[in-house]
Amino acid sequence: MKKLLLVTCLHLFACTLVVAQATAWHIAGDKITSPWADSVNPANVLPEYPRPQLARGNWTNLNGLWEYAILPKDQQATIPAATQGNILVPFAVESALSGVGKTVGKDSVLWYKKTVTIPAKTNGNRVLLHFGAVDWRCDVYVNGTKAGTHEGGFDPFTIDITDALKKGNKQDIAISVWDPTDAGPQPIGKQMIKPHGIWYTPVTGIWQTVWVEKVPQTYIAATKQTPDVDNSTLAVSTTIQNLQPDDELRFTALNNNTTVAEQTTKDTAVTLNISNPELWSPSSPHLYDLRVSILRKGKVVDEVKSYFAMRKVSLAPDKNGIQRMMLNNQFLFEFGPLDQGWWPDGLYTAPTDAALKFDIVQTKAMGFNMIRKHIKVEPARWYRYCDSIGMLVWQDMPSGDLGNHWENRPGVIGRATDRDRTSESEGYYRKEWNEIMNKLHNFPSIVVWIPFNEAWGQFKTVEITNWTKQKDPSRLVNSASGGNFYAVGDILDLHSYPDPAMPRPELFGGKEAVVCGEFGGLGLPVEGHTWQQRNWGYQTFGTNDSLFMRYQTLTNKLAELIPLGLSAAVYTQTTDVEGEINGFMTYDRKVMKMPLDKLNADNTRLYSIKPE
Repeated sequence: MKKLLLVTCLHLFACTLVVAQATAWHIAGDKITSPWADSVNPANVLPEYPRPQLARGNWTNLNGLWEYAILPKDQQATIPAATQGNILVPFAVESALSGVGKTVGKDSVLWYKKTVTIPAKTNGNRVLLHFGAVDWRCDVYVNGTKAGTHEGGFDPFTIDITDALKKGNKQDIAISVWDPTDAGPQPIGKQMIKPHGIWYTPVTGIWQTVWVEKVPQTYIAATKQTPDVDNSTLAVSTTIQNLQPDDELRFTALNNNTTVAEQTTKDTAVTLNISNPELWSPSSPHLYDLRVSILRKGKVVDEVKSYFAMRKVSLAPDKNGIQRMMLNNQFLFEFGPLDQGWWPDGLYTAPTDAALKFDIVQTKAMGFNMIRKHIKVEPARWYRYCDSIGMLVWQDMPSGDLGNHWENRPGVIGRATDRDRTSESEGYYRKEWNEIMNKLHNFPSIVVWIPFNEAWGQFKTVEITNWTKQKDPSRLVNSASGGNFYAVGDILDLHSYPDPAMPRPELFGGKEAVVCGEFGGLGLPVEGHTWQQRNWGYQTFGTNDSLFMRYQTLTNKLAELIPLGLSAAVYTQTTDVEGEINGFMTYDRKVMKMPLDKLNADNTRLYSIKPE
């Protein structure tokens, strides 16, 4: 009886705690929200494991309610004693789902504070504090001691906090974040201090999952896997912390739980033979599992789970000598939407994991085989869904240091006026682009890197493009989508609104594939589903039927261009975003503006068109 009473009391306490947390948080502001906003539970926010390409079981999610304060910038090095309320992590402070909905700005600093449960007795393990993304400069304190600093709004980072832990189980974490948005030289994507037109609300602070992981003293910090379809092999390399002289590594590739290749070696890199590989493509997104283990005297010290795909990305001339984008040595017309990845309630952050997946599933249902991820980087789980669903990804580097250069959107072949950027600005770009490519390398869905968009902050194009290509020769490089063009890279990319067009294939000696990196932008405002009253599209319509009829004229034009040399096209865009009403879906994802079945039929017919 006493035991039953105790269990009942504990249950009531837990329920009371959840209710208390819920009442301490509510959606801020009066903007539209997505269907998943009501599913956000402050006691269980984005609980899914955040790193599918380097998975372990021993982790703790720190998402949820934290305390926050917005203070003058000169207080960014002093942990505040008093706070101003609660903020729901990992939603940016400007977002509705943060429960705050306030702008920080370059003259202020955003503080987070939380007491978390991490036992100081680690039994010889290390304790790692992981951040999916924090925009922009982040100082992390553990029990009053500064544990680390990170600059970069789009790349994940890790801080070893073992030595800062205090006795007992309760540890105090404080984080200060400073973000100048477009007043600074760092990569920012589509954010502006004063949002307007194609520029959106600032995003400051934590916007991806925060989590703690315990690892042994010797542990696997990273893996890198690159397939070679022509030779039926997979190259795997590892980064190991504190590897001992007699330690061995075991690499195991599995197909449907059956081992297809395995090597045990003292080397940190191997090449695995994958016999009769099942190739990955949008129509058959086959994935293999990968396990990497550290062995010491035959016992497993550390082990991580990952996965890979066998697929090849390349260029090859057609019978007319025009370069074509190839997947697994076959021409496949790549067609998809420009995907900003913004949410009316979470800004950079999808409200739930189901919401994160939804856009990809819906894009596939529309009949597309590709997504251009536009000057934003998504959480790792987004790319995992692209891998498993079968969606090609073109990955942009987020733009930055725009100055007034973005006002001039030339789209003119041959214009070569790279921007002069300071060494500080160039350093921020190189560091973050390097980290983005490192962290995303293992996702097979990514087939194209795009260093620059529309001359926004574009600089040293030839050098940056060659560096990108040398860093990852397994993918194609689109040096400047719609920007200033040079004879460098694999792709020549013209933007054309609203009707699609393509560059002349013979430009730059016919060494590059030609694509239409943006077109369309057909607008249709849907009453009750817009972010604001003033909206715009490149061409605006009043009915669904008239919108679809105009869309068909654009795809008919694509059908004419494919035989002439067009390898790919990107339609603007997946959803409305703030003032833009040119999406296939409204910003809240509640309305499809064109019927799915008609869209699918109209889009998929393009894949059967072959070069002349």
